[in-house]
Amino acid sequence: MIAYVKGPITFKSPTYVFIDVNGLGYRVHISIYTYEKIVNLEECRLLTHLVVKEDAQQLYGFFDEEERDLFRHLIGITGVGPNTARMMLSSLSPEELKRAIISGDISLIKSIKGIGPKGAQRIVIELQDVLKKTSAADTITIVNKTRAVEEALAAMTMLGFQRAQAEKAVSTVVRNVGGNMSVEEILKQALKLI
Repeated sequence: MIAYVKGPITFKSPTYVFIDVNGLGYRVHISIYTYEKIVNLEECRLLTHLVVKEDAQQLYGFFDEEERDLFRHLIGITGVGPNTARMMLSSLSPEELKRAIISGDISLIKSIKGIGPKGAQRIVIELQDVLKKTSAADTITIVNKTRAVEEALAAMTMLGFQRAQAEKAVSTVVRNVGGNMSVEEILKQALKLI
């Protein structure tokens, strides 16, 4: 599987880009959210998800991990394909979409083109609990995010831990011990919790 593509952007549109990776051009489907992040860049790194169908192989690109994770959650729902998930991420930012799903805002979700009332209900029912678990850690660490916390999170993701898992452990350490710790102390305590 292709984890990411990095290189000069040779063509750019709100729905897809061409990225030259050492002479090989990848067509990467993107959301408007990602397009807005890369519109002024000449070169970029996009996280990817490969969708293999009977008649095509399509590469979807994302500016950040949060968007890619949400895309993967969405396409895991019956009736939500990659293009519908991309449409949802183009209509709302990943944070807005997460908030709508967690709060059960069906009217906002069904206002997205291609999503009806039943589809919106299915999305909320299937993803609400999953996103609540990952978002609880996000809100705690955003409030207490210091340079040491950010560096500890980066180190844990470099070690191969999932971002949500790392944030949960680090937020627990910060909540229990306090934020005035060195990166090494935060890491040591967080690794004990995992």
